[in-house]
Order: sequence, then C-alpha cells, then structure tokens
Amino acid sequence: QVQLFESGGGLVQPGGSLRLSCGTPGNLFSISAMAWYRQAPGKERELVAGITNSGRTNYGDSVKGRFTISRDNAKNTGYLQMTNLKPEDTAVYYCNLYGLGYEHWGQGIQVTVSS
Repeated sequence: QVQLFESGGGLVQPGGSLRLSCGTPGNLFSISAMAWYRQAPGKERELVAGITNSGRTNYGDSVKGRFTISRDNAKNTGYLQMTNLKPEDTAVYYCNLYGLGYEHWGQGIQVTVSS
C-alpha cells in the first residue's frame, strides 16, 4: 500500500502564504504525475494544480498566478506553494499521485484562511 505523507497546512491570514508538501518513499514518485486537489465544505473536490513527471504544469483558473506546483524527484517530494491566500482557498487539500493503471491519495490536510 502506497502512503502519501502531506504536511504544511494550517491557519493563515488573508494575503499570507503556505507551502504544502507531499512525499512517499521509494521510486514511485519520480515516475508518477502528481496533482493537488481541494475540497471545501459543501463543494465538490476540484483540481488545484498538476505536474507531470517531466515537470509540465497546469493550474485551476482560481489559483493561477498565486499558486505554484513543483517537485523534487531526488527527495521524492512534491510541493504546492500558495501565496496571496484568500478565504475562498479554505479547504482540505489532497495530494494525488498517479500513472498508468494506478492512483494514490493522501489523507488530506486542512488549510484555513481567516483573519
């Protein structure tokens, strides 16, 4: 069973920044694409950002210009740098690691943007 370890969430004021991390031991990470999703109360899970194993990225419209997804294959870790956070960014954020025939999810990490 592949486990994804997420960290970096918490409470931040509007306009602040957070960096989420997602890692897993072994070499699965480096050959996989990775994405971050989020789910706010009463809403469906939505794609925040994705990155291929070669580094190509894509972003949801609501976070473009504010969030940056990246990865360090040598550390088997991916990141989501979030800046200029807004109250509407409040949600549980999930790391997703996937490839041909497989998909793994993290347990989710809370991000709360509030003054």
